[in-house]
Amino acid sequence: MNIEELTKRINELYHKSQEEGLTEEEKEEQASLRRQYIDSFKNNLKGQLENMSIQRPDGSIEKVRKIK
Repeated sequence: MNIEELTKRINELYHKSQEEGLTEEEKEEQASLRRQYIDSFKNNLKGQLENMSIQRPDGSIEKVRKIK
């Protein structure tokens, strides 16, 4: 499931929870989807940060180290 589909389904479940409530299965699905979204976001951010370089005032360039 891509991010757009994940977001769409998370929003559908949110709106349903506000209108009529969720079943236990839907609550579990919502929690799982939210965890997937957060993990995906964190991995994307980590990848972006690890590919950054910092240019120091003296002109030297330092690659950002791996993030744990």
